[in-house]
Amino acid sequence: MILFGTNPIAWANDDDRSIGADIATTRILDEAGRQIGFDGIENGHRWPDDPEELRALLASYGLKFISGWYSTELLVRSVADEILACQHHLAKLKHNACRVMIVCETSNAIHGEAGRAVNDRPTLSSSEMKAFGAKLEEFAAYLAAEGVTLVYHHHMGTIVESPEEIDALMDATGPHTHLLFDAGHCAFGGGDPVAVLTKHVARVRHFHAKNIRPAIVQKVRAEGWSFLKGVVGGAFTVPGDQEGGVDFGPLLKILGQNGYDGWIVIEAEQDPNVRNPLLYQTLGLATLKRLSREAGLI
Repeated sequence: MILFGTNPIAWANDDDRSIGADIATTRILDEAGRQIGFDGIENGHRWPDDPEELRALLASYGLKFISGWYSTELLVRSVADEILACQHHLAKLKHNACRVMIVCETSNAIHGEAGRAVNDRPTLSSSEMKAFGAKLEEFAAYLAAEGVTLVYHHHMGTIVESPEEIDALMDATGPHTHLLFDAGHCAFGGGDPVAVLTKHVARVRHFHAKNIRPAIVQKVRAEGWSFLKGVVGGAFTVPGDQEGGVDFGPLLKILGQNGYDGWIVIEAEQDPNVRNPLLYQTLGLATLKRLSREAGLI
């Protein structure tokens, strides 16, 4: 069953909390649930930390809790320590019947640093990636035993950004580690979204429908912008935006042809003072539903 969701970073950013700071939490929930009609929403810093309070608040707006970002630090700590560190987050997911944990290694990531060019991100050698993959797979096996699937979020400013690094991570991990495919981060990271999704679709368990504005992305790269400057500058947008560079029709067809069963989530952070979240998220959801019908997903 395909469900459609969003992420609160379209309204209030998590990495730079000054972005959207003036937007009331009730407005985010009302627009996402009651006005636009999303089925669910991902985690954000505005939500209650208590699992039941979170469930009840979202349910009052007609929304399910989809899942939320979890920052691993497996490059600098043991799997046992990671398992201990994730317990509260895992309990929140299980209480809300979430199927996946969205994971990204952030022990050396720079996407949240306003003074660092995203081009200066960390990288791993082949042997380092294999070692990281082994630890990630062990962690994923633990989560699987708890009834939750690990989906790895390839992301700008981190150790898994390029299509080659996505390939290397998938090669370095086993059957318990799955992929969160993010169309926008794939394109921003130099990949062809259709090619990358086609190659790894059998392991995709979560889908982020993020779009990019190619002209802004080129400026980010050429002028050494930080990831956060790129966000404010308009690097990302939603499906259906005429400025967007990602064609979601072929991507949804690939999902449909391979029996994808899960969430399709618009995660597209922008400056809400420049690009109204209600208008852009409405456009994004309408576009995804239309294309999903054409692809036979719904």
